[in-house]
Amino acid sequence: MSLADSLKSLNEFDINDLDVNNAGIWPAPVKAIVILIIFGAILGGGYWFFVKDQYAQLERVEKTELDLRKQYEEKAYQVANLEVFKAQMEEMEETFGALVRQLPSETEVPGLLEDITNTALGNGLALQEVKLQPEQKRDFYAELPINIRVSGSYHELASFVSSVASLPRIVTLHDFTIKPTGGEGEILDMQVVARTYRYRAGE
Repeated sequence: MSLADSLKSLNEFDINDLDVNNAGIWPAPVKAIVILIIFGAILGGGYWFFVKDQYAQLERVEKTELDLRKQYEEKAYQVANLEVFKAQMEEMEETFGALVRQLPSETEVPGLLEDITNTALGNGLALQEVKLQPEQKRDFYAELPINIRVSGSYHELASFVSSVASLPRIVTLHDFTIKPTGGEGEILDMQVVARTYRYRAGE
């Protein structure tokens, strides 16, 4: 059958004349169209029910592969630099140990108060008060505030502050208040809070 005859038979064809039981006598163009529709439906159904899930699974696997690759690279870097990390850890432990040794224990606090007192008197100051305040607990250490009140000249006060900062134990000074005593000369009254720190090991 020529192409012209096929087109003519297709134009004259009425879809109501289709008999599913006699598909063999359908015109060739109709058969071709039906076959294409069935083939497209099979392809679409196959993609929807089988290939689509495979693509989704492939995306999940690729993402997992990227995560595993990243973890591998991180661990490989850590292994390659393990000796460096160990050396840094040992250095940090030594530094931490040195700092902890600078923190007074409870039994050393009276000695620290005596050191502050001697520092004040040694710098020519009139000592009016050195009083330990209630301990303030933090995460792994405790603060020990000490109220200090002394009188002396500007240079004597400066020398006292420098000497306290040079004590073998860690002591920080806060909340300075300096004012004239009201008497003759250049005598100043200084009130300050000294804070030392205690390591709370095992508490």
